Amino acid sequence: MTTQATLQLRIDAKTKNAARKVFDEIGIDMSGAVKLFLTNVIHRQGIPLDLRTENGFTLAQEQALIAEVEEAKQSSRKYATVDALMADLAR
Repeated sequence: MTTQATLQLRIDAKTKNAARKVFDEIGIDMSGAVKLFLTNVIHRQGIPLDLRTENGFTLAQEQALIAEVEEAKQSSRKYATVDALMADLAR
């Protein structure tokens, strides 16, 4: 038999009410949803969510893109005119 423990947390009312509405629609209560989340944390040994940045990338993807852009900036050629660019491309 497992012993029960109480978990208290503070969250803004807007988030709580929006989540409760979703849980009601799928037939689960707030306590059940939190238990499900915590059980998934244990099974996955980490956060069971696809965490993304505001741009829609994973943190690793976004960091790789930033590094790639910085590298391109450092190694890129600069042209004073479009004609100079076109001449270089024609080579």
